[in-house]
Amino acid sequence: MQSPAHPIDRAWISAGGTGAQNYDEFADDGEITEIVAANPASALAVEMPHRTPEAVAAGHSFGESLPAAAARFAALREQGRYRAAERVVGLYRIAEPAGGAGGNGTAGTAGTAGTAGTAGTDSAAAADGAVSYGVFCLVDTDQISASADEPGLVIRNEDVFVAKVKERVALADAIGHLLSPVLLLQTGSGAALQALLVELTARLGAPDVTDTDPQGRSHQLWALGPGADQDRVLAAAGGGELIVADGNHRSLAAQVGGLSRFLAVVTTPESVHIQPYHRLVRDLPGVAELPERLRAAGATVEPLTAPAEVPAPGTVHLHTTAGSYAVRLPVPASADVVDRLDYSAVESVLVRDVLELDPADKRISYVGGDYPASWLRGEVDAGRADLAVLIAPVSVADFVAVNLARAKMPRKSTWFTPKARAGLLAAELPTA
Repeated sequence: MQSPAHPIDRAWISAGGTGAQNYDEFADDGEITEIVAANPASALAVEMPHRTPEAVAAGHSFGESLPAAAARFAALREQGRYRAAERVVGLYRIAEPAGGAGGNGTAGTAGTAGTAGTAGTDSAAAADGAVSYGVFCLVDTDQISASADEPGLVIRNEDVFVAKVKERVALADAIGHLLSPVLLLQTGSGAALQALLVELTARLGAPDVTDTDPQGRSHQLWALGPGADQDRVLAAAGGGELIVADGNHRSLAAQVGGLSRFLAVVTTPESVHIQPYHRLVRDLPGVAELPERLRAAGATVEPLTAPAEVPAPGTVHLHTTAGSYAVRLPVPASADVVDRLDYSAVESVLVRDVLELDPADKRISYVGGDYPASWLRGEVDAGRADLAVLIAPVSVADFVAVNLARAKMPRKSTWFTPKARAGLLAAELPTA
């Protein structure tokens, strides 16, 4: 079987300082504006052009800001912030900071600008084993499967928001490049890929670029050209089923936009962890009546005597200005593996039935695991939200079971870490 993973015909490798969190990692878009103001070279200025300080001041929409995004990215290349490379893959290594894993701070901190060609051994993090690996490459779009009756090696497993998909299609059309990769989990040859990437990154010398994210993780990339090593990497990257761990919207955008291939980072099961994915709800009247409304819907509700935290599976913690509660939401006895997930119950019972909201309602913010429980409680206590919903992370076993059944995960239910950094490598789209 031919591998669905391919080299990038024309890649643009960062010279440092352009790395960014992905556009969908923020609970508040205002954080994006602050990051771009502090670092105009951030890839976020291209990925979210309507959130640049200039666009916000002018009141421009996403669509109105697309010409500025294209001009900004062209200027970055002309200024030498990126260099061109032909027929390459990007070997990728992420090392946690010494003294523990990342993810204890808030995602919106600007972080430290990256530098090109830094050796960055990260020996302390490596000694702790907190090192992750992956490979930037292109993957065949026609291999995407979103259901059991749709063939393909790339399994997309989560519902999406249509508006976000349309934005990603429009951005790719406007700038002619892909800056933010889809994170794919290699399930078949993951161990072989892990061993190969450990070997190659250890002997290739200094990386082409090193960038540090807000949690202190060091992101390093080596551009590997054609040859036997590249062939080995691509064979391992495409040697089994690939599960979309992050980037469901971006993968669907590749299909909707008619792209033959999409930009991906293929990683390994040893290199990722699943953290919780919480919810904040704004402009919600009657929060004091929420416990009784939940009980009427069949839930068990108990007041919390301690602050709301990430709960154990099967229980959801709610924090409001009127109090904090441990809630067990009703699940039908006949529920399948998807409907038994806490995230499914939150969406069907709490969001749709009790709050009478659509999951795509703009009053709901989806908050990934890089934001601690104290941050969510603080948003409610400060009056910027009315309800914080804290949910236990999905287990790896449940995630795998859902994917093997070719079923869909509830939207925004898996926050994989560490996440691939946008703006380290851009893939130029073919002009014909």
